[in-house]
Amino acid sequence: MALDRQRIVTEAVALLDADGLDGVTTRKLAARLGVQSPTLYWHVPNKATLVTAIADAILDQEFGDMSPPEPDQPWQDWLTGLAERLRRALLAHKDGARVVSASQLSRTMAAISELAMSTLVAHDIPLRQARVIVLTVERFTVGHVLEEQAPRPDADALKDFDMAAYAEQYPTVVAAVTEYFEPGRTVDDLFRDCLEVVIEGAAVKAGITA
Repeated sequence: MALDRQRIVTEAVALLDADGLDGVTTRKLAARLGVQSPTLYWHVPNKATLVTAIADAILDQEFGDMSPPEPDQPWQDWLTGLAERLRRALLAHKDGARVVSASQLSRTMAAISELAMSTLVAHDIPLRQARVIVLTVERFTVGHVLEEQAPRPDADALKDFDMAAYAEQYPTVVAAVTEYFEPGRTVDDLFRDCLEVVIEGAAVKAGITA
């Protein structure tokens, strides 16, 4: 099979899923493709270009089509849905948030921002405020997923952890977590609740009431 950029990116995404972002090296990628590392540079001249191509690929899987809100749909609800799609795209791949946050001039991320900002402007929100709202939502979403995908403490790290002492020292924190995650409530609910605060708060800051 001929080597082209699409094949390289497809294998790079597979390598990402297997080994995470730190495992995406030209040596490993070349081995998967059955070529020498210098051959890759004809198509992707450096690691930054490769990471951006991977970012576009994983975003394109969720954002193959994008459209503005329906005429009667509040822009806040539409923007919430857009953020939820972004989160799904990032969670679909190991280190997805790290890849997108490390990408440079991602065309798909730019297309998402373009649609979101132009949508808000179409709803009579000044461009400067639209940019702040969209940027806030995007960065919150990526940051939220970065935390979701961060490595969790292993058993050795937890074996000496004194939960009772922790709860005594930080009672409000523990009580809040326990209360929030009542039976049936998940991290998906947490994301949506936090996102609502972000969007409504950004709108209020911008002086937007509807």
